[in-house]
Amino acid sequence: MAELLNRKAYDLWPVDRLILGYLGAATVIELAFWSRLPNPMELLTVHIAGILLIGLMVMRPANPALHFFHYWYPLFYVFYCYKEMSILIPALRTTNADAWLAELDLRIWGANPTVWLERLRSPVLVEMLVIIYSGFVPCILLMAFIMWKKQQFDTFRYYAFLIALGFLTSYVGYLLVPARGPRFVLRRLQTYELEGLWLFHWLTATLDRIESAHWDCFPSGHTEMTILAWWGSRTISSNLFRLMFVYTLGVVFATVYLRYHYTVDVAAGAIVAAGLIVMAPRLYRALGGQRNEAA
Repeated sequence: MAELLNRKAYDLWPVDRLILGYLGAATVIELAFWSRLPNPMELLTVHIAGILLIGLMVMRPANPALHFFHYWYPLFYVFYCYKEMSILIPALRTTNADAWLAELDLRIWGANPTVWLERLRSPVLVEMLVIIYSGFVPCILLMAFIMWKKQQFDTFRYYAFLIALGFLTSYVGYLLVPARGPRFVLRRLQTYELEGLWLFHWLTATLDRIESAHWDCFPSGHTEMTILAWWGSRTISSNLFRLMFVYTLGVVFATVYLRYHYTVDVAAGAIVAAGLIVMAPRLYRALGGQRNEAA
């Protein structure tokens, strides 16, 4: 902890500037569309509180609790921003892109991928894939915990920036291309409901409570964020990097097999992740990060 407190923590970190910029932009949007929002004052209050808390962390770097929170707070902020999308998108957008995305999938493959994959019917496969799909956030956090445990604090700060950037970028995509996914739009074409074994119903019910009210299909956040976590794992060990590659492939397949995503938004998630991997180090340094952290 002494090593953490000795650094110039009073400076705004790149992740702070990133989140402040996002909160500022979201606030401008909410003010512009104030009359359309169901409870705009609550949203504005949360944004102001979040901005003030970042300011408090920057002004009081010697406080161990605040300094620890400074490393981990992006997790809570991006989760709130995700929940906020379920309010903003229905209020600001009057159309959705599901029909267009499903049609694009159909033109590419000559069939709806989620319907075509019914020929691989297997409760064991469903159970395995729903566990893999549900584990993407714990997997992202696991990379951060390992970096923290190994005291790779510079690497941790860049990883937190990359993950926050990935989540916030996907939220912009949800707002620009609102879609709910094939499990809603193509349900009438499916000939059977997915069934797993022991954990399937509990996990899918939990995912529904978290995600069903959201227009979070394009780009595929599961694909994008798992790729970013895989990329971050290379700084930990080569074995973990290879293991994460296999896990990432599992997540990509699960997104379509479990009917959560179209293949076009899975591809979009992969493209966004690749773009962020290339561009994030430059942006990180532009926002005040050190070259060795973004290496």
